[in-house]
Amino acid sequence: MTDEGPLERERRGKVERIREEGREPYPWSFEGRVTTEEVRAAATSLAPGAEASDRSFRVAGRLRAIRVHGRTAFADLEDQAGALQLLLNEDTVGGERFRTILRDLDPGDVVGAEGTAARSKRGEPSLRVRDVTLLAKAIAPPPEKWHGLQDVEERLRRRYLDLLSSAESRELFRARSRLVQEIRRFLDDAGFLEVETPILLPIAGGAAAQPFVTQSSYLDAEVQLRISIELPLKRLLVGGLERVYELGRVFRNEDLDSVHSPEFTELEAYWAYADYHDMRRLTERLFEHLADRVLEFLPDSEGARRGAHDFRPPFATVDFVDELERQSGIAGIATKTQEELRALARSVGSTVPDDSPAGTFLEKLFEHYVEPHLKAVTFVVDHPAATTPLAKRHRSKPGRVERFEIFYRSTELGNAYTELNDPVEQERRFREQLAARGVDAYAYDEDFVRALRHGLPPSTGIGFGVDRLVMGLTGAESIKEILLFPLTRAR
Repeated sequence: MTDEGPLERERRGKVERIREEGREPYPWSFEGRVTTEEVRAAATSLAPGAEASDRSFRVAGRLRAIRVHGRTAFADLEDQAGALQLLLNEDTVGGERFRTILRDLDPGDVVGAEGTAARSKRGEPSLRVRDVTLLAKAIAPPPEKWHGLQDVEERLRRRYLDLLSSAESRELFRARSRLVQEIRRFLDDAGFLEVETPILLPIAGGAAAQPFVTQSSYLDAEVQLRISIELPLKRLLVGGLERVYELGRVFRNEDLDSVHSPEFTELEAYWAYADYHDMRRLTERLFEHLADRVLEFLPDSEGARRGAHDFRPPFATVDFVDELERQSGIAGIATKTQEELRALARSVGSTVPDDSPAGTFLEKLFEHYVEPHLKAVTFVVDHPAATTPLAKRHRSKPGRVERFEIFYRSTELGNAYTELNDPVEQERRFREQLAARGVDAYAYDEDFVRALRHGLPPSTGIGFGVDRLVMGLTGAESIKEILLFPLTRAR
């Protein structure tokens, strides 16, 4: 490769030499492997300098360092379970083999080692090696001698190097995976059925967002990547699946910043014969469950300790209209006209189009006046009907809908409704949105309205940004920190 430096050329030369000697620098497997944890456990009870010669172990991992002291060498091997010291002695492995091993290997190589559990004279659990097998020769050296990538953008573009050099990064992503597993386990135990719905749709509905658009060659038709999972899941409630959820990727052709990604993971769950009060109680139990688990997954993380504390109920509750009027000092805000709301939104710097719906201007005012104050986990409830075309009207507050949003550190985590199930009302609201040509207009999904005509039971639903939820639980400051492969700008 044209960008190879002297170290890469030297290592490539080793690959060629190894093959010329009739050996394979990239073998196919390494059978009988155990984790380094198993060797450390066997060595813990030994006295310093002792060896348990009654059992042989085979371990494999990445070589982090090699230190040669005459006829003895020490190497640090790391696998998913942690690090283990390898003790190599010329008398044990044989003089010629000892020299070949040291000549072949470099930090960053993937190796297998066979030997017995031992404890060094300094008391460190180790493996006294009988032989070492090169499993994958690393042509490129490790990043900055294992100190990690200092360039943040490079860490994101080449996440494999970030993981390679940072145990903290590996632990964070293991914790993310386990938290997602816990969300699934919680919903499964609550009687919800996990399902899969389409990613490619004729119309991407269920949210006010700009979709990615592509073309189906077979259908000779334009299709859109989903921006929400809501409408397909509610169709399943019509079909008789009473509790359903999906954890999946959603795509919005919009912002890229510390809390937005054009590609993100969403959890949506829908529950027949329940309302938004039931969904709130379920959400509180889920948060408490995840707060318990995150400390198990990241016991040494200050961010996880804070998340575990903050995500335990009870949580604060504020009324959307009351809090907006209190923070802004504007009375009667929910009864103002579209023109009045536009002027108010413009006065605080909103740049959404003039023909946006009234609900869009209300959301922008709330974003400006209220969201900066929502630092703790907070339920914002009972939004104006103009903000929410898919929610059921409030049973006791005229002009409102039964909806709650969840905020933490001034960022929305989730959104829930008592679902609108009147097909005539739903069609009217969709058409009103279409008439307002602003950026937040919802797509009109004719088939969804047709499904409602068959009868959607009274129901509730919720959507979570899983990435933001993991951010809150782990203390991550940017969504890019908890996405393995975030979208980044070109170099």
